[in-house]
Amino acid sequence: MKKLFISISLLFMMNAMAQKFETQTKTDAAGYTYQTVKNDQSGVRVYTLKNGLKVYLAKNDDAPRIQTYIPVRTGSNNDPSDNTGLAHYLEHMVFKGTSHLGTQDWGKEKALLTQISDLYEQHKAEKDPEKKKALYKKIDEVSQEASKYAIANEYDKAISSLGATGTNAHTWLDETVYKNNIPSNELEKWLKVEKERFSELVLRLFHTELEAVYEEFNRAQDNDGRLVNYAMMEALFPKHPNGQQTTIGTSEHLKSPSMVAIHKYFDTYYVPNNMAVVLVGDLDFDKTIKMVDQYFGTFKYKELPMKKMVSEEPMTSVVSRTVKSPSTPRMTLAWRTDSYGTQDARLADVVAEILSNNGDAGLIDLNINQKQKTLGAGAYESAFKTYGAFVLSVVPKDGQGFDDAKKLLLDQIELVKKGQFPDWMLHAIVNDMKVQRMKGWETADGLATTLYSTYINNRTWEQELDEINQYEGISKADVVKFANDFFKDNYVVVYKEKGVNDKLVRVQNPGITPIKLNREAQSPFLKEIINAKSSDIKPQFIDFNTAIATSTIKDKKVSFVKNKYNEVAQVNYVFPFGTDNDKELALGVTALQYLGTDKYTPEQLKEEFYKLGITNQFRTSNDQMIIALSGLESNMKKGVELMNHWINNVKADQAIYDQTVKTILESREVAKKDKNRIMAALTNYAKYGKESRLTDIISKERLQSINVNELMSKIKTLNDYPYEVFLYGEDQKGLEKAVKPFVENIKLQPAKAKEYKELATEGKVYFTSYDMVQMEMSKVAKAGNVNLANFGKASVFNEYFGRGLSSIVFQEIRESKSLAYSAYVSYANATEINKPNYVTNYIGTQANKLPLAVAAMNELMVELPQIPAQFENAKGSALKQIASNRINRTVIFYNQLSLKKLGVDHDIRKDVYAEIQKLTLPELTRFYNTEVKPLSYNTAIIGKKENLNMESINKMGTFTEVSLEEIFGY
Repeated sequence: MKKLFISISLLFMMNAMAQKFETQTKTDAAGYTYQTVKNDQSGVRVYTLKNGLKVYLAKNDDAPRIQTYIPVRTGSNNDPSDNTGLAHYLEHMVFKGTSHLGTQDWGKEKALLTQISDLYEQHKAEKDPEKKKALYKKIDEVSQEASKYAIANEYDKAISSLGATGTNAHTWLDETVYKNNIPSNELEKWLKVEKERFSELVLRLFHTELEAVYEEFNRAQDNDGRLVNYAMMEALFPKHPNGQQTTIGTSEHLKSPSMVAIHKYFDTYYVPNNMAVVLVGDLDFDKTIKMVDQYFGTFKYKELPMKKMVSEEPMTSVVSRTVKSPSTPRMTLAWRTDSYGTQDARLADVVAEILSNNGDAGLIDLNINQKQKTLGAGAYESAFKTYGAFVLSVVPKDGQGFDDAKKLLLDQIELVKKGQFPDWMLHAIVNDMKVQRMKGWETADGLATTLYSTYINNRTWEQELDEINQYEGISKADVVKFANDFFKDNYVVVYKEKGVNDKLVRVQNPGITPIKLNREAQSPFLKEIINAKSSDIKPQFIDFNTAIATSTIKDKKVSFVKNKYNEVAQVNYVFPFGTDNDKELALGVTALQYLGTDKYTPEQLKEEFYKLGITNQFRTSNDQMIIALSGLESNMKKGVELMNHWINNVKADQAIYDQTVKTILESREVAKKDKNRIMAALTNYAKYGKESRLTDIISKERLQSINVNELMSKIKTLNDYPYEVFLYGEDQKGLEKAVKPFVENIKLQPAKAKEYKELATEGKVYFTSYDMVQMEMSKVAKAGNVNLANFGKASVFNEYFGRGLSSIVFQEIRESKSLAYSAYVSYANATEINKPNYVTNYIGTQANKLPLAVAAMNELMVELPQIPAQFENAKGSALKQIASNRINRTVIFYNQLSLKKLGVDHDIRKDVYAEIQKLTLPELTRFYNTEVKPLSYNTAIIGKKENLNMESINKMGTFTEVSLEEIFGY
């Protein structure tokens, strides 16, 4: 057994953080009572308004912005059994506005919405298929009439006018959460909009949005992870809603919704005593709570229904499930655990960390992954509000049976049962949890996410803070006892086999008539929001000369950015060359991960880094390689020493290398079965053709003939190549002292980079077949070379026309015609000087809708739509985002590094901001007419070949079906 190895500074940190947390009740100057917790470094305040609404406030002055969450304590577990998916599509409908937001004539619209609701009730009750079709046709007709009075996307327009980013929402088992990140000066307007939004539910534009949700259902059918998770949860929870109803719902229920049931759900659960407001950012506590109370304090308290508790019987046997899809086989094992915040849930979490952790130093990490006994394995614990799941997963090698892979996993559980894991492991796990908490909570979003989760799980902030102390109290004996009591033949095993999924649901296009969008109309409420004045936030641009301290060690440049936030430091070695210069260098980096040194075995190296609380990463791209160390600054010197020892004294092992080659070759085959990887490769083919970085790989023959000693000589000479050092931490001199002994003068130069020419896009259509419900299409056009003077125009074009919830493409393709769940047009600036920009046009939709979606997109792009109010909204949003954004932490250095590739030596946002300020709609139209409209596209399409509409496809260009071997290069 190895000796416990924890530095004095690490022990000091652990003891310092093992503080007693105690809730304290205080009152602010305005008389608002709140709770805070003694020894809470984040300074969170928790208020409870008179109507029961919880308000969580915390300060973060990174930028003049506020991360907002509005969590509702309800999710798919509260769906009626005959209306599954209801909570999720209600979440979608909360974006549709109210009687004041999103309407031109509420009286007329309301009467028609009532008629639509009545028709849906008839439709749900009707059993005759032909009569149901007739009712749906009537719903479509009345919806078309109702849309004449609606104004699409007014909530999104209101929110984007504030300069909000990250506007979204999600639904899960016991939660529905609404999110925005806003400039701090727009807080009151945001509160006004959200108060209006949650004041009532209006189910306008319902049938088109429901069809968009059905497209989301189709995407889930094509997602392997979802298929496995559904099967796992269903078997793990045979009684509880956790497993008996999915968040997305069933196809049958999605096609026969009840608007009455949706209203009832909203009225029941969307009440202040079942909701919270979470705000973290640049805020004033006293002013903020007063504003929240002003707007949300008017909602009326309402008793919640008694929730029927569903208890599961203990599992007494192994339950198996099998799902199939075209991708690589994998296997999942799952045990039912206790709920979040219980001691058993913590113990299960600790076992998961013993098996698989951030340092890749767990039993699975070392005994399976490090030894390459499978293509990949892992463990995690996920605790829900009620119950939870302890999960093991594995991707077997080609020819390796599920039974062999399962035995490998279960053998690691047996080691835990026997206590055969290092004594120091529990201390390292808790320390890593503290570091991860420190890193997470330094951002507004990280802390806000924890706060809304605390609310959803019915936990006090004191309890959440004290979790780390609870973990610290867990002993090795506790873990061993738990493992022996818990892990028996009482689990679920899901076999994900390669094959045809015969459970896919395929439906006909229901024939929706495009609804009216009334883009140019504005409700009085929206006008009030847009015209209301807020205090200005002045943009702040980085002066790299003052933000980055520079020095030299020998002939290597050293850059330093001060960490003002916590005890985490980084040491980064940034090499200005990558795989374009030497593909075998990247191979060497991959092989290095499996090799040890003359002092440490490969497994011991992983353990040493984990004990120090230092993570290491090797990131290789086409033109850059970065070796990165991150962790406690107090241990960084030892981390640097260990990294340099590894690189300089790596012990070549031909047998391990040969096994690594087998893993690489099998991983290549895995990629050829993965839908997302195939689509990425096909899109790459549309840009480059046969000769690209993706296809220009080290051949199988070359991989197998390489001598590992020659490969490791490349690694050992890395210090002799050009690179710069980037340091991030509190103590510049201390970090420089740590790296100085290992820095050498430049003795070697990298090989010249190979160039890969982007082909002209000339109307070619490339197709690769894959068995899936949807089809995905990506049209790419090679535009002119990067032009710094157009960055602002491209930004506003994307905001106005191509991307986001209030963009014209989203409104037309999804909102009006319901032809796709996901559709966008994006103008992407090149990241290097003298390189071409690209315009991408993407549609992901049900196969039988693709021709209509393509036609609608083509029609949209004939001329840039002229909607002055929407343009001004997009322009104002872009300006507010720049003005309230701040570049800090490590982003300062990497932003400067990126700008160098463009030949820019200053913060380019200053130029972009000035450009956008002067931009007019006629100027944007000229940009479109010269930079976008004339372009010709190559098209990449993936889907089931028999579902192709060749008449539509041939209109796009010259059709070519390309094989997986052609697009991957092997």
